[in-house]
Amino acid sequence: MERVKRVIALGFFDGIHIGHQALFKRTKERAEELGAIPSVISFDEHPENVVFGYKRVALINTPEDRVRLIKQVCGIEDIIFLHFDEDMMRMPWNEFIDWVVDWFDAVHLVAGYDFTCGYRGAGNAEKLKEKCAQIGVGCDIVDMVELDGKVISSSLIRDQLENGRVITANRYLGHPHIFTDTVRYGYKFGRKIGVPTINMRFSEGMIEMIHGVYATIAHLEDGRFFKAVTNVGVRPTVSGENTTSVESYLLDYSGYIYGQKVSLDFYCFLRSEKKFDDITALQQQILRDIESVRVYFREKRLK
Repeated sequence: MERVKRVIALGFFDGIHIGHQALFKRTKERAEELGAIPSVISFDEHPENVVFGYKRVALINTPEDRVRLIKQVCGIEDIIFLHFDEDMMRMPWNEFIDWVVDWFDAVHLVAGYDFTCGYRGAGNAEKLKEKCAQIGVGCDIVDMVELDGKVISSSLIRDQLENGRVITANRYLGHPHIFTDTVRYGYKFGRKIGVPTINMRFSEGMIEMIHGVYATIAHLEDGRFFKAVTNVGVRPTVSGENTTSVESYLLDYSGYIYGQKVSLDFYCFLRSEKKFDDITALQQQILRDIESVRVYFREKRLK
């Protein structure tokens, strides 16, 4: 049986921003030219979290959401995640490239200008291009992408999200920032005041967005989606805990979705989280937040 040829994009690709999208576009173009399958090879764990265990990189997306974005935004279905551990970390860069080419039948590799791989990051974009020429494999190095005079990178987008600049982050991403989790049981406080919420949490290692209220779109497992008011924070008016939760009130929705996965598209930061004097004041503010979300999406012409 003839083995499948692949054009492979190499990188971690956190956030799937417009720089990544340029790289995936090149991957698809080369695959079409060569009659190969456009593919992506990434890692389940950020390499820096293994190399520098004391300094964790907060991730924009889970591996699951990275797969969803690569498929939906970039149109690439063949996505391979490798487990990054100490053995992978210590592999010499040229052996890693040989292994990728041989094991995954790569006829062409695509990487970004800042690409590194192998032990101590010894492999870089220039060495990759030279290596590919030596072994008869094509190679493209995709240049940086700039917007607003800034080089687009995952670290730039993390900074935007951590400071509530969601609209700017989304421009750099080229799509809304997404977050997915399983709906958990909460205290059902929202139900008691007429605004029932679904409760979710950031998983360990994920970026924690600035606390406050956001305009979002909630996507359910059955394909339906609803405008939502999402509060990221510790609920200071009703809770003395210091655990960050992600609570969303879905506009015009009623139903039971505990245990189901819901994806939130973040569009706009509305206001900072605050402690209210009493429950009535909190309830009135939530109603104002609901109206703010309706107005925001009406102006965006998102039905």
